[in-house]
Amino acid sequence: MSRRTTAFAAALSLLVLGSPLIVGCGAQRNITEAVSNTAADLSSQDFLMLNGAIAISTKAIEINPQDAEAYNNRGLSKYHLKDYQGAIADFDKAIEINPQDAEAYSNRGFNKDALKDYQGAISDYNKAIEINPQYALAYSNRGISKGSNGDIKGACADWKEASSLGDKEAAEWVRDQCQ
Repeated sequence: MSRRTTAFAAALSLLVLGSPLIVGCGAQRNITEAVSNTAADLSSQDFLMLNGAIAISTKAIEINPQDAEAYNNRGLSKYHLKDYQGAIADFDKAIEINPQDAEAYSNRGFNKDALKDYQGAISDYNKAIEINPQYALAYSNRGISKGSNGDIKGACADWKEASSLGDKEAAEWVRDQCQ
């Protein structure tokens, strides 16, 4: 995969996956609303770029069907186009190819969260953390899923751990919502 494609995929992963949103008090937030707002903010150029990224990843997969990174990148693009089931299928394949890919589990969890499958998302974040106990983003996102599922204590515990691993946004959530 070219450096440009890899850089583009990395930028996509940070667009939403790197900065989950919390709306309202008590750590409750509506991720569907957040995702809809993000998708609504995409210009036609952004949609073309995402579809181009999907085409590039698909070509990479045709060349090497065992390219877990290409499945992961395509899944990220599908996520931004709100094709959550398609994204999950790509993350499933990335995990099948590389079962030790913590990022693929975390990305799949984020898509499950978008579909309000909080237990499924938490399970994926658990696996990501099992693979990489220093994965701050997985703790942050697991906290969001726990909060959405009504487990505020669990959410705060995860955000405290993410904060201890250097996640500044999680530190703000602890300060603002875990008193």
